[in-house]
Amino acid sequence: MSDVTTVQIKKSTLERLQKDKDYSRQTYDELIQKMLDVYEQVKKSNQYDEFLHKIQQPKMKELWDDPEDEAWEDA
Repeated sequence: MSDVTTVQIKKSTLERLQKDKDYSRQTYDELIQKMLDVYEQVKKSNQYDEFLHKIQQPKMKELWDDPEDEAWEDA
């Protein structure tokens, strides 16, 4: 049994893949693998950014809601 499959895609998707090849003989499998690698890196990066944002929120709220700072606004 072969470990190669047939995947149906829209013609517009095929045209985009053709344009995005790094070199003319690059296979679609190579291109898709590369795209998946980049996607997974970005996904991990975004999760890290979201994590940092969540842990920083309480401290930022504390800093922004400081009554001493509000007193200076009226000075």
